[in-house]
Amino acid sequence: MTSTKDSWRRALSVYSRPEVLGMIFLGFSAGLPFILLSSTLSAWLADEGVALSVIGYFSLVGVAYSIKVFWAPVIDRFPLPLLARALGKRRAWMLLSQLGVTAGLWFMSLVPLATGLQQLALLAVWVAFCSATQDIVIDAYRIEAVAVRFQGAMAAMYVFGYRLALLVAGAGALYLAEYQGWQRAYQAMAIAMLVGIVSTLMIVEPKHDPNRSAQEVEADLERAFTSVASVGLAARLLKWFLDAVAGPFVEFFRRNGRNGLLILALIALYKMSDIAMGVMANPFYLDLGFSKKQIADVTKVFGFFMTILGTSLGGVCVVRYGLMWPLLWGAVIVAATNLLFALLAVVEPNLYLLAGVVSADNLCGGLASAVFIAYLSSLTNSAYTATQYALFSSLMTLPAKLVGGFSGDIVSGYGYAVFFAYASLIGVPAIVLVVLVMRFQVGNGDDLVSKDVKGE
Repeated sequence: MTSTKDSWRRALSVYSRPEVLGMIFLGFSAGLPFILLSSTLSAWLADEGVALSVIGYFSLVGVAYSIKVFWAPVIDRFPLPLLARALGKRRAWMLLSQLGVTAGLWFMSLVPLATGLQQLALLAVWVAFCSATQDIVIDAYRIEAVAVRFQGAMAAMYVFGYRLALLVAGAGALYLAEYQGWQRAYQAMAIAMLVGIVSTLMIVEPKHDPNRSAQEVEADLERAFTSVASVGLAARLLKWFLDAVAGPFVEFFRRNGRNGLLILALIALYKMSDIAMGVMANPFYLDLGFSKKQIADVTKVFGFFMTILGTSLGGVCVVRYGLMWPLLWGAVIVAATNLLFALLAVVEPNLYLLAGVVSADNLCGGLASAVFIAYLSSLTNSAYTATQYALFSSLMTLPAKLVGGFSGDIVSGYGYAVFFAYASLIGVPAIVLVVLVMRFQVGNGDDLVSKDVKGE
């Protein structure tokens, strides 16, 4: 019993590490511009009488977060002159992107909407680009700063900071706009970006040691394509493309072989059940007869704290048990909690039952998210951290969002109870894939995370 208590105490101590605590502030810096470009910006435009069709077009600026993989190779390979010497490659890009977000938000606040909608749109695109760039660099820093066994805790603190930012830039900005006006609200949010800027100046640049496997991949690619262009500008551009763009993909499949497809399938399907259910959650609560205030109280208050508790628990589980078993538990409990919503759909509406179901859903979803982020982090090669993680993070949401688009049709045709049962059922492939990946790793003596966890 004493040994078990000591093990849990050591696992919990991960949250005292400076790198882990620092992720709260970097998560805050990442979440702030995201919400200011989505729901908060929509509220500003609507409040100023902008047409709904125009507001819809403004939402397209969020596409930058989905296509960030296209410029991630530049961040991986190109150190910024001068800034990189003073701060290091990751911190230099982080600081530049944060300054870009800050300047963009400040100038957005100065635009007169009556005559400057086009200017506001261009500034929103600029902020989205800088914000997506910041996300790339923060993810790369998070993965490189600590060992795999601490990635769950890093993810948990990142989510905590991100959620705080959603409150500040969501409800907080609305309160400021109500009493001080939208100009002051966005200026205050620009100043709040100092949280990220100061954090960037205080954190330590991760080590960037040469990676032999990446060097071998790049050498093989260059030898294979030397006949295409061997001299001049064309040769240099081809070499950069092979090393920075093709290299991350080739290295991933060379390291994982045919099982790379199995891993990619797991990444694509792991969040399917959770995201598909979330699309219909708020319409479901309203159709049950709950008021908007009751929904906000339950989902925002209970949801916030239970998500943070879940992610924190996920971080501890990774330290205590490694990655694969918590990854399996996360897949199972996320699918299972959807059945609680199916139960909620067939019983008499009850606010306490709603609070219990939402709490269970957020707790389980938070745990699964922290573990899954840690798992994705473990799949990257240190030479291609930004590029490979950007690819994984895009892949983990795209199929789920496509499937989520059919949610309304299922509810209309079969009702909520059948829909939530369906949402639970589509979580089964993820469970099966986790088991297959576990068997593959154990069978090949390549249980990376378990060896890492036990090695200290």
